[in-house]
Amino acid sequence: MMSPEQPQGVPHAPAQGAAAPEPVVTARGLRQVYKVSRGFLRPPAQLQAVGGVSFEVLPGRTLAVVGESGCGKSTLARMVSLIEPPTEGMLQLTGVDVVAAAPAQRQTLRRSVQLVFQNPYGSLNPRKKIGAILEAPLEINTSLDAAQRAERARDMLARVGLRPEHYDRYPHMFSGGQRQRIAIARALMLNPALLVADEPVSALDVSIQAQVLNLLADLQQELGLAYLFISHDLGVVRHIAHDVLVMYLGHTVEQGPKQAIFSRPLHPYTQALLASTPGIVGQGAGLPRTPLKGELPSPLNPPGGCVFSTRCPHAVERCRAERPLPRTIEARLVACHLADTLTPPAAWQHQPQEESTR
Repeated sequence: MMSPEQPQGVPHAPAQGAAAPEPVVTARGLRQVYKVSRGFLRPPAQLQAVGGVSFEVLPGRTLAVVGESGCGKSTLARMVSLIEPPTEGMLQLTGVDVVAAAPAQRQTLRRSVQLVFQNPYGSLNPRKKIGAILEAPLEINTSLDAAQRAERARDMLARVGLRPEHYDRYPHMFSGGQRQRIAIARALMLNPALLVADEPVSALDVSIQAQVLNLLADLQQELGLAYLFISHDLGVVRHIAHDVLVMYLGHTVEQGPKQAIFSRPLHPYTQALLASTPGIVGQGAGLPRTPLKGELPSPLNPPGGCVFSTRCPHAVERCRAERPLPRTIEARLVACHLADTLTPPAAWQHQPQEESTR
C-alpha cells in the first residue's frame, strides 16, 4: 500500500509565496458531557465522554484518532459529523462556526461532512436497490432530475471500482468489501470536504481491508478530501494516516505526525498501545510485550490528576495530583509530566523509517 505521508498534489507545506490551505475542520476544546440517571430523587451523574480535544484537519490529510474502547473516539466522530452538538468548545467546518450557526446554516454544513460506518451489512437499506441508495442524498439535497441523479450514481459506482450493472442490484447480493465501497460512494454523492470514517475496515477480511484502504487513499488524492479516521487498529493507522491523535478516557495524551509517533512514542500509553500491536515498529525489534495492568477507570469517576496515572508504570505523586496539559516535545503534543525525562524503550530508538508500497 502506498504511504500517504505526502499526498500527491496536496503538499504538507505550501510552496513559497502560496497561501496555506484553510483547515476543513478546526476543533478547540471540544467537550461532551452526558447526564446519567442515578435513580429516583437523586441528581444525575456527569459522564465526560470527551474532555477538551483540539485539532485541525487540512484538505488532503488524514487525522487518525486511536485509543481503547471507551476513550471517546466515536463520541468525537459524532460531534464532528454534526450528529451531536458539543457541550463546550469551538467547532468549525470549512471556516464556519458550527456551534453558533443558525439551524438552516447547520443543515447546509451537514452536506460538507459525511460518515462511513463500521458495519457494511447494517448501513445499507436491504429493501432498496443500490441506485436508489446512492441517489437518495441527491434527491433530498439537490434539484437534479431523475436522469441526472442516475448518471451521477453510475459515475460514482465506477469511481469506487464497481460495475454499471450493480446499479440495479440489492445489498444482499454483494460481499462485505463491495458493500463498503457502496457506502463510500454514498458518502461522496454530495461532494463533501470531510469524510468521517468510524472503523471502516474492522469488519472486513484482511485482504479486503487493503483494497478499501487503497481506494480511500486514491479518492483522497483525486478529490483532495480530508479524513477523520477512527480506528483501534494501529497497523491500519500506520498506512492511512498523516497525523495521529491518541485518546485515553476522553483526553488527548499524544498528538502529532504519524512518523514521529510511530518511530518514537513519548507517552507511556502510546508506547503500550504500539507494543501490544503485532507487526508495529518496535515490537519486531525485540521490545517485550507488556500489557497494561488494571482496568480503564470509570468516566463517571475519573482520576483526579493524570487520567492514565492509575495504570502508568512511571506515575509519581505529581501525576496523581495534577492534570498534565499538552505541551510540545519533539514535534508533537504530549500530556505527560515525565515525557521529557523518560527514555523511550531501546527498541524504538533509531528505528528505520519503513514505509510500505503498493
